[in-house]
Amino acid sequence: MTEALTPDSPVITDALASGNATRVPETPELGTAPLTPGQVEAAVHSIADRSRQAARHMAQANRAWKDRALRAIGAVLREQQDSILAANAKDVESGRNNGTSVAMLDRLTLTPARIDGLVAALENLAGLPDPVGNVVRGQTLPNGLRLRQVNVPMGVVAAIYEARPNVTVDIAGLALKSGNAVILRGGSAAAHTNAALVTILRDALESVGLPADAVQSVDEFGREGANVLMRARGRVDVLIPRGGRDLIQTVVNNSSVPVIETGEGNVHIFIDESASEEMAVDILLNAKTQRPSVCNTVETLLVHSKSTVLPAVAAALRSAGVTLHVDSRIEAALSGSVDTVPADDVDWATEYMDLDLAVAMVDNLDEAVSHIRKWSTGHTEAILTNNLANAEKFIADIDSAAVIVNASTRFTDGGELGLGAEVGISTQKLHARGPMGLTELTTTKWIVQGEGQVRA
Repeated sequence: MTEALTPDSPVITDALASGNATRVPETPELGTAPLTPGQVEAAVHSIADRSRQAARHMAQANRAWKDRALRAIGAVLREQQDSILAANAKDVESGRNNGTSVAMLDRLTLTPARIDGLVAALENLAGLPDPVGNVVRGQTLPNGLRLRQVNVPMGVVAAIYEARPNVTVDIAGLALKSGNAVILRGGSAAAHTNAALVTILRDALESVGLPADAVQSVDEFGREGANVLMRARGRVDVLIPRGGRDLIQTVVNNSSVPVIETGEGNVHIFIDESASEEMAVDILLNAKTQRPSVCNTVETLLVHSKSTVLPAVAAALRSAGVTLHVDSRIEAALSGSVDTVPADDVDWATEYMDLDLAVAMVDNLDEAVSHIRKWSTGHTEAILTNNLANAEKFIADIDSAAVIVNASTRFTDGGELGLGAEVGISTQKLHARGPMGLTELTTTKWIVQGEGQVRA
């Protein structure tokens, strides 16, 4: 158990002077003075320094050892399910009392089924190959030098996210399997749940002989702790924000630590004139209503003017409780048969994360592509078609992290695509793009072996 420290503790004072503290202050008790910015900085730097030490151990751990840790975490999640759900109930109740949106409450909520999903993801990770040491490429040069480029861990990975306790387990599992240490900032909305999960993660690591400090949290230091984390260049190797646009842009614009940007999901589906009614109804219902609060849910539907499936699709979506925000052509085509509300430019740009869908009519594939290029966030776009040429053109013309033909956009997910889990969906083009799994949490290094060669 970490020893509780007061704001004027000599350990913190020493840390300010040396930058080498070995203990971290717990959240001050009620009635005590809050920590000063300098004390928070010292505490977060101490966490990062201990993460660096833990990362060196994790980088040396073999696959069997790391897989043992993942399975230990899964076992404790099952054993402690009741206490996790009790902690989560406190966060959900607090969120409800604070007016948190239905979509955000859904992301915040854990259930027995969702905990089972986290355990299954850890099992999947344990069954995947270890990316560390994988040879990306290699050759022997004419001068006899033997070259290998191999995957190695990033080192210290930090994640800032909000109201998503599942991310605590997903990111920790991916980081550990890829030989990294992780620092988590999960936000106040999930404070009780994340505290319980971090304790479980640390205890499970210790139970198999790996350093508990491979998983740490800065939640107790609030926003100032997050700010310090963003400025901890040299102590933290990479920072991954996961959440809404405001959170992501705050991290991107204020971090001195390299950032892998995960993007909001203004996701589109285009129904071509050749798409069948049955497929269109099934896919739209799944893509919009299965879990509307997540980033791979469809937010805009584009319908070819010659398609005959619009009435059935619109009726099915309305029956499922979806509010349709439509342009004038869609409104006219439905002729009042389905309740709608008028759409404007705000709707084309909105990630609803709820049972709302923007719907527009287009006359051809080029118009659909043009609309997507204007409004997309580069996450996921799908086409429903029985025309192979149109499918191939859509694939070629759309520049998003994932392009889907005749399937739900909900498949843009690390677990669904065989990655075991995901850190997030990257919409940038540097290093990682799309669902980020194990390999995306590694970098590479060159190994050059010679026998006395010197450069001419």
